[in-house]
Amino acid sequence: MATEWKGKSKGTVLGYRIYIFFIKKLGLGASYLLLHFVVLYYYIFSVDSTRSIFYYFHKRLGHSTLKSLFNIYRSYYIFGQTIIDKAAISAGLRDRFTYEFDGIEKIEQLLSEKKGGILLSAHIGNFEVAEFFLQDVNAFSSINLVTWDQEHEEIKAYMESVTSKSNIKLILIKEDMSHIFEIHTALTNGELVCFTGDRYIEGSKFLEQQLLGATAKFPLGPYLLASRLKVPVLFVYVMKESRKHYHLYARTAEVKRGDAQGLLEKYTDNLEWIIAKYPLQWFNYFDFWGDKTNK
Repeated sequence: MATEWKGKSKGTVLGYRIYIFFIKKLGLGASYLLLHFVVLYYYIFSVDSTRSIFYYFHKRLGHSTLKSLFNIYRSYYIFGQTIIDKAAISAGLRDRFTYEFDGIEKIEQLLSEKKGGILLSAHIGNFEVAEFFLQDVNAFSSINLVTWDQEHEEIKAYMESVTSKSNIKLILIKEDMSHIFEIHTALTNGELVCFTGDRYIEGSKFLEQQLLGATAKFPLGPYLLASRLKVPVLFVYVMKESRKHYHLYARTAEVKRGDAQGLLEKYTDNLEWIIAKYPLQWFNYFDFWGDKTNK
């Protein structure tokens, strides 16, 4: 049985309270130190995700067994750091971090033209902190993030009570498909709409495409919309490069009208490029390729 992604993140309010306490009272260093104990717990007891990420490192990236086991721990640790960083930055510690932009002019151009545009990202790096780094250019006041609203409500409520309010507007995916109208409205208003294109929910429509040498399923929606609508498309990622430094990448995608599969192929090519640069930061901790982790 495949371990599909369910649209939820693990964690408890108590865990988030502990991290916020350590960040505010003892600083990022103590929070990162505490993280080692959390990572060890998930490494041992989160069997399905550990098995899935082992397959990614060992079979898809070709790492040795020993290196793959070591990189599972490193990947969990960096993922935990990105969560801590997001909490710290949104709690007012933005000046503790540095950042650089690679292609930011492409985003600024889309916003200045006010014709709308689509950003395709992935569950790699830490895209959600980008808005705090781009406040000076006001680039994220007109960005909408299309997402599944399946995070734990208590965690969301607590984080909103202790951190600054996000400027990114959320468009929640709904079963009645009404989110499509919100997407069209945002694009008509000259705003940008961001999708993460590397996770699909079981039972929804999908496309198949090779990634890292094996076929996987991708959500149909982002590629169908992006290929049918006459708006520019960018591939965008925000990657953690060192303890307190982030790097934003934006690349233009060439889109043929109505060719959703062709756009997906370009997306996976670009995703493989960023994975090659940051292999530890692709945070899809489930059986992405479907039943292959058990073989």
